Amino acid sequence: MYGGDEVSAIVVDLGSSTVKAGYAGEDTPKAVFPSTVGWLAKDQESAGKKDGGDVEMKDAGDGKTYFVNDMSYRRDHMELASPFNDEGLLEDWDVVEAIWAHTLRKRLVVEPNEHPILMGEPVHTTREGREKMVELLFEKHNPPAVFLAKNPVLTSFASGRATSMVIDCGGSGTTVAAVHDGYALQKAVTRSPLGGDAITDVILKHLEKKKKTPVKPRYEFKRTARADGETFDVTDVKCPDVAASYRLFKQREIAADLKETVCRLSDTAYSEAENQNMPSMQYELPDGNVIDVGVERYKIPELLFQPDLINGFGLGADAPAGVKDAKGLSQLVLDNINRCDVDVRKDLFGGMLLAGGGSLFPQLRERLEAELHDAAPTNVRVKVTASQNAVERKFATWIGGSILASLGSFQQMWMSKQEYEEHGANLVHRKCP
Repeated sequence: MYGGDEVSAIVVDLGSSTVKAGYAGEDTPKAVFPSTVGWLAKDQESAGKKDGGDVEMKDAGDGKTYFVNDMSYRRDHMELASPFNDEGLLEDWDVVEAIWAHTLRKRLVVEPNEHPILMGEPVHTTREGREKMVELLFEKHNPPAVFLAKNPVLTSFASGRATSMVIDCGGSGTTVAAVHDGYALQKAVTRSPLGGDAITDVILKHLEKKKKTPVKPRYEFKRTARADGETFDVTDVKCPDVAASYRLFKQREIAADLKETVCRLSDTAYSEAENQNMPSMQYELPDGNVIDVGVERYKIPELLFQPDLINGFGLGADAPAGVKDAKGLSQLVLDNINRCDVDVRKDLFGGMLLAGGGSLFPQLRERLEAELHDAAPTNVRVKVTASQNAVERKFATWIGGSILASLGSFQQMWMSKQEYEEHGANLVHRKCP
């Protein structure tokens, strides 16, 4: 068995929005970059090289050239791909491999065969997905040892708990999972497609459809300062060969900034009548257009608790997939607790952890705690904890992995290369429960 050594383990959290990677025992990840990857077909590769200069490209041998962490540079015909499917599970293994290669060799600049690797994984990953992950790691990167840890377990460890209810609001959705004595309770996992990306998409559609405000990506215009030095002339830049997926990605960046800047949650359940007179806030788009964001800055985040409000935005078929039929945050948590054994429910009500970049709306923790308090049995104490530090909340899974991989008591848990060669990838289910 692999017993650890003096070399630091590498911790990687491949999330639906960003990749976090770094060394075990450190406070924050060394590398953070988008998990969306650009690709060009082989016959367009020369154009990418000519336009992009010295950029990192990954040829996966499938007729595509991948560009990882290189979204700021516009390339004609470059499409974007995510490694995840609609269920939040890893599906495109060529993209996964491109991300891992970039993470280890370009960002951390390590020799993978010298470092054990701890990899976070979605709690609902299939058996086949886990085996594929282990197989890819050992066959492509040859680390001395590997460990796969469930994301909610790592989030729980990040706050020093072995038992908790983890509410992870990520990019592609919200996952609620109970952790008991360091193990995720698989039967009780509840998921919703309502996460940070869905809220961002609603904002983008609302601006373009309801407010009739075009959201122009930064590459579609040029700003020139006038003589007074305070105002600008904006001229359009024609880019006919930009792929729709890349344009949408850059539009989402703008909508996400608006979300983080002006949106917040109401203290109590949102109602149209009570919020009519909410003061509006101004937001300046990159092209200089200034928009007034009124009551919708409360109404859009409220979708996390009342998904049926989506009908009031008039988006029709443009509404994000699955939102209309999704359950609110409080209901997700209650459903999860009701699936758990009666003996642990009291501990779960009193040990809830809120994490993920989508949980950073002001008032979210207080609102969730109040709603769960009203729904909980009378003799149960409800406590929702969330780090006041935005970095800790966004990187909770990675931080948990960093703590776990640096513990002396953990060093006997690794699945070694020798064990993999003897028993095969399916050993991961026993070594990494």
